[in-house]
Amino acid sequence: MGTGRVAVLLFLTTALLQALLAPPAEGLVRIPLKKRPADGNGGLHDARRRGFLGSSNNDVAAAALNKAEAEEEGDIVALKNYLNAQYYGEIGIGTPQQRFTVIFDTGSSNLWVPSSKCYLSMACYFHERYKASQSNSYKKNGKPASIRYGTGAISGYFSLDSVKIGDVVVSNQDFIEATREPGITFMVAKFDGILGLGFKEISVGAAVPVWYNMVKQGLVDDPVFSFWFNRHAGEGQGGEIVFGGIDPNHYNGNHTYVPVTRKGYWQFDMGDVLIGGKSTGFCASGCAAIADSGTSLLTGPTAIITQINEKIGAAGVVSQECKAVVSQYGQRVIDQLLAETQPSKICSSVGLCTFDGAHGVSAGIRSVVDDEAGESNGLFNEAMCNACETAVVWIQNQLAQNQTQDLVLQYINQLCERLPSPMGQSSVDCNRVASMPDIAFTIGGRKFTLKPEQYILKEGEGPAAQCISGFTAMDIPPPRGPLWILGDIFMGAYHTVFDYGNLKVGFAEAA
Repeated sequence: MGTGRVAVLLFLTTALLQALLAPPAEGLVRIPLKKRPADGNGGLHDARRRGFLGSSNNDVAAAALNKAEAEEEGDIVALKNYLNAQYYGEIGIGTPQQRFTVIFDTGSSNLWVPSSKCYLSMACYFHERYKASQSNSYKKNGKPASIRYGTGAISGYFSLDSVKIGDVVVSNQDFIEATREPGITFMVAKFDGILGLGFKEISVGAAVPVWYNMVKQGLVDDPVFSFWFNRHAGEGQGGEIVFGGIDPNHYNGNHTYVPVTRKGYWQFDMGDVLIGGKSTGFCASGCAAIADSGTSLLTGPTAIITQINEKIGAAGVVSQECKAVVSQYGQRVIDQLLAETQPSKICSSVGLCTFDGAHGVSAGIRSVVDDEAGESNGLFNEAMCNACETAVVWIQNQLAQNQTQDLVLQYINQLCERLPSPMGQSSVDCNRVASMPDIAFTIGGRKFTLKPEQYILKEGEGPAAQCISGFTAMDIPPPRGPLWILGDIFMGAYHTVFDYGNLKVGFAEAA
């Protein structure tokens, strides 16, 4: 599998970059995901639904079984999972309904599908296109709209029509008819469009999200939806999204809930990140995180992602800026940290950032590629500032472990060599997966651990197998950041509940 294919395979539909940069009952919509095997023909594979895991206590087992049977009355729509990187399912738009496959994305808030008036983008010709003239329930809007995602952008205009999810029909729903889908990302995507499940605060054009209308129109009894992703390719049902409830078949134990701290994305507070049981220190005083079903990987600040990738032997691209900072300023950083200088002031004091604060010139990794070539000098200065701030985090962590200064500088140089590639992915040796450390995230006072087989994406078997680190870097500046994006890799390990009514997110071990 070539690098280009890897980049496309690990599609990140996450988080609109302009913003960065209950018991089941009637009215429940259940969407079971079914696995799409990685065969050469891309054929669909329907598998037997996973059975309920009962209790040894007959009364408890009977009650739980009744609960599970009650959920069976919900509407079922088959969704597909393409190589654990794209989870998507079918919806209908219009009367009679026109069928589309969409990503159910908690990292955005708009619904869009390709338009029949998309003439100049090749991606539109590879997917189903909405034909307004063929829908009796279509209503014209025409307001222009554009959305930029982590790996691509779309533009078009708003229209209004009914949207069917299973047997539930949402009436008078605003959505975007995409008339432009530039680039290869959307062209090779297995889905037609995206259905955002984020909050209205990040909805482009102030359009009311589909989920809001499902609740407002009384189509679900409980304002809750939940995800289960099966991460075992080719083994049974691919996963499930339930609108209006929680499926007890798909988690063990109890959910740990944390409040939504900022509406827009499903954002919450996260604590320390541990590598092999040892604290990285970076989030010990708290970091922000979002649960994002539309992101394939797990994204975090460069300083920590690089440490993780170093520990698992992921090969990235050597950063000359990073090595230059360590060579020229490493000792000065150590001296200032030992003198108890506030870490956030060090990079400005050595002249690499322009002012004191959590970040200086640095705005983190830019979310949008600069159009002006004349900004290259500014980008270099920003890169040096970023490299300095990252080095300070690493050095501070190593000094806290009582390492000698020489060993600290040697280790930081090694980390520089593990900085992620420009496309964000880093390859690893498949033969070393079993010896890699666990990575744990502290949420609500509980440690949620990912084992190597959970955070490494593998394609193929034997000598032809290729493995990719599930961790990729993105530096999001304050006030939004530092921000972690817990995508499908994390949600595959932990059943996730999005409680809209109580504004909280819950995690439990996936079953």
